[in-house]
Amino acid sequence: MTTDAETLKNHIEAALSRARRRTLDLTDLDDETIRRQVSPLMSPLVWDLAHVGNYEDQWLLRRIGPSARAARPELDDLYDAFRHPRSTRPGLPLLEGEAARTYLARVREEVLAELDAVEPEAFAGTERLLADGFVYGMVAQHEQQHVETMLATHQLMGDSAHPPPGAIDPAVIPSTPTDDTAVVEITGGSFSKGSVDHPWALDNELPPHTVETASFGIDRFPVTNRRYLEFMAEGGYDRPELWTPEGWDWRLEQGLEAPQFWCLEDGVARILRFGTRYEVDPAAPVQHVCWYEADAFARWRGGRLPTETEWERAALTDIGTRPGGSDPEATGANLGGRHFGPLALGALPSDDRGEGCRRTIGDVWEWTATPFHGYDGFEAFPYREYSEVFFDGRYRVLKGGSWATDPVAIRRSFRNWDFPVRRQIFSGFRCAYDLEPPSRHYRRGPRPSNR
Repeated sequence: MTTDAETLKNHIEAALSRARRRTLDLTDLDDETIRRQVSPLMSPLVWDLAHVGNYEDQWLLRRIGPSARAARPELDDLYDAFRHPRSTRPGLPLLEGEAARTYLARVREEVLAELDAVEPEAFAGTERLLADGFVYGMVAQHEQQHVETMLATHQLMGDSAHPPPGAIDPAVIPSTPTDDTAVVEITGGSFSKGSVDHPWALDNELPPHTVETASFGIDRFPVTNRRYLEFMAEGGYDRPELWTPEGWDWRLEQGLEAPQFWCLEDGVARILRFGTRYEVDPAAPVQHVCWYEADAFARWRGGRLPTETEWERAALTDIGTRPGGSDPEATGANLGGRHFGPLALGALPSDDRGEGCRRTIGDVWEWTATPFHGYDGFEAFPYREYSEVFFDGRYRVLKGGSWATDPVAIRRSFRNWDFPVRRQIFSGFRCAYDLEPPSRHYRRGPRPSNR
């Protein structure tokens, strides 16, 4: 990112504006709808709406600029995510929709005025919050993360849901037949893991550190619906030997038989996606599977889930995705909500070009085998509740982002995390292999560099 102050300010404003457009689009509903809680796993949309404004109020008005004032400090407790679990939020005295939108507009107007007044040298100084505009990037990423959460809430509305405004049906994008069984060999060696130089990297991506991996195989693409249907047809949900004990107990307790939002009718698999039932596209990456399902599939396939380190190493071979710019159209990946689901393999120009892994960024978040924890030398910044309070071993790391993720909120080093039972998120996976992969389709990727 350039150090030119005006260019940086333009980049910040674009990132903030893009997030706000998506937030307002997803909450442009009647008060009854946005106040309703569709699942105890999710907040009412109106809570998310005001929460992103309160977060911006706290970080960009009170800590930045000459005035350092709060727009509405009396809302801090009400929109504190750690004081109020999601299941309890419908009973809170939340702002109604119009009041929340007014609050957001007031905060944003004052934030942009303060941004205009920030002296250029502040972005190049030693104050960590302002250096390279970090705190603005943190706020933009936070709002985009809530956008993705709100999209999951919309999906959970079932038959009453509607596709996200402006998003294109992924099924209408032309594709060419692409080998979804290809495996890439990654040569063992060392590389730098974590964020090396991204100015808006969050605390759990740091510090960068050198790690070693042995040679391993990994799927060139995320696992597709076609391959997952084969797992189901061969009794994958009825074979306890494929599942961890905890996963099998969960499968029985919940009656899992297919990915969430799927149904099997007359031998045809269909998915309910934003209020419409579609026949499952066999060439698209599978999504809405939990960690336990991904882990069981990997065993059935003769492999395992990759570690986070292996995933990052393999992602170095992906030439088709370069996220992080201000324009989602320029990334080459299925990001930013341009489509409302994963694209079929063969729909992107890079899918069948060159060697190495593909689709490591966008389409679906990818489960890894790694529990979420801090790297050696981790330092919570600027607050413990973003990462450190989740370092308890109960969460698994997800990598790569989904079709719903904005480019500002994803990069190879970015770390998402969730409970292994979660399926409402836009999650998929790919498999890794210790020895010869169980497929004659075998491609050797280029040796990754440390760049």
